[in-house]
Amino acid sequence: MPEPASNPGRSLQSAPRRRAIRWDALAAIIASMVGLLALLVAGYTAYIQRQQVRAQVWPYLIIGNDDLSQSLTVQNKGVGPAIVRSVQVWIDGKPQPDWIHVVAALGMPPLHFNQTTVNRDVLSPAEELQAIHFTDKKLWQRFHDAAFGRMAMDVCFCSTLDECWVSGNRNLVGPATMPLQLRVQPVAQCPRLRAAEVFNN
Repeated sequence: MPEPASNPGRSLQSAPRRRAIRWDALAAIIASMVGLLALLVAGYTAYIQRQQVRAQVWPYLIIGNDDLSQSLTVQNKGVGPAIVRSVQVWIDGKPQPDWIHVVAALGMPPLHFNQTTVNRDVLSPAEELQAIHFTDKKLWQRFHDAAFGRMAMDVCFCSTLDECWVSGNRNLVGPATMPLQLRVQPVAQCPRLRAAEVFNN
């Protein structure tokens, strides 16, 4: 019995097809991945550079009192300039506008003292300002004793990158054995103060 003739067209259809490699599409995918990687590297490099710049311009203000110089001081212990945006001083929790009012609020007669304006000033690295200074040691001691436990001060300052902090001291005048209540904390921006809250010296 004769065998049925084989169908050559059918055998060709059953053979698996080989897909042609689309080199243009593969090249486009690889180019996109390289571009994305380059973008990520550039972003990370920019972040690292900004961190380095932040470290190079970082200010750090501290507020304290110095018996040797008979003064209240504001000092920049950071490595960048400190741009002072606002200052507040309180006596018994009440804001004061200047040192004359501070002395009066302490129940003292007008005294001979020197003052340096801190508000709206720029302190260079390692610079120290004597916010209020007494040339007479007895007057300094009198001021010191009257202000003990009653005076507080806040200074809001920013770096050249417009990053801001508030440096505050709730034990601005006190004995050396008393622990400092100094704090420096970051803020989004310096607060908008009412005119009655601003210390103008």
